[in-house]
Amino acid sequence: MQNPSAELVILGSASAIPTIDHENTHLLVIGKAESILIDCPNNPVVPLQKQGYDPLKVTHLILTHFHADHVAGSAPFLMSSWLMGRKQPLHIYGLDETLWRFERMMELFQWETWTGLYPIQIHRLAPQRMTLVFQSEQFEVHSSPVHHLIPNIGLRIYNRWSGESIAYSCDTEPCEEVVELSRGVKALIHEAVGEYLGHTSPQQAGEIAQRAGAKSLYLIHYPSEDGRIRDWEALARSCFGGPVGLAQDGLKIPF
Repeated sequence: MQNPSAELVILGSASAIPTIDHENTHLLVIGKAESILIDCPNNPVVPLQKQGYDPLKVTHLILTHFHADHVAGSAPFLMSSWLMGRKQPLHIYGLDETLWRFERMMELFQWETWTGLYPIQIHRLAPQRMTLVFQSEQFEVHSSPVHHLIPNIGLRIYNRWSGESIAYSCDTEPCEEVVELSRGVKALIHEAVGEYLGHTSPQQAGEIAQRAGAKSLYLIHYPSEDGRIRDWEALARSCFGGPVGLAQDGLKIPF
């Protein structure tokens, strides 16, 4: 009998300023036949290899929004994959506002001259709540626009084999869209930069998890260089009755 579970891997947990122990935030979802990379702040080849994953097995790349700490590594990742001999297609998803900038960036690197480049299939997502990103035998992925400084999406990933879901807020102020994405999920991965324009405090993340009925909450995209984060979990727990964790690079969450 096949293992019904999938795994979410935290490849990076920091906000825009990384540290020695915290890469910029990006995530990997591993299934039986596919791998979903969520954002690409730096070339993820080494972080993937450190966690024991083959970079060439990434089948889907979701770019949430066009801020440098979320997309700047996509060009070197595509180039490294080409030079490593990748042949299978790579599916890339995002809002039109994100993808046309991504394509302009790739044109600056003259990707049309990369002889023998593997197929890249671009999928533009509607800026609507609970948009179907893709579905496969194992996964069903939905996106919703969230409230950041520029157009951005949060995600819900449903494992059809286990019946469990996870949600990722990405960078956002507290919003109903994230509550909807997070209804009853096994784990909500929510940003916790602080109470700033376009972002969320740990208390607010706890409130969102409580309203959504999430089973657990992991804070991510936090200011890892700031000593205040030692209080982040307690602050979130003051507003959420379930388990709270501070996402660390290398953390694995089965679902």
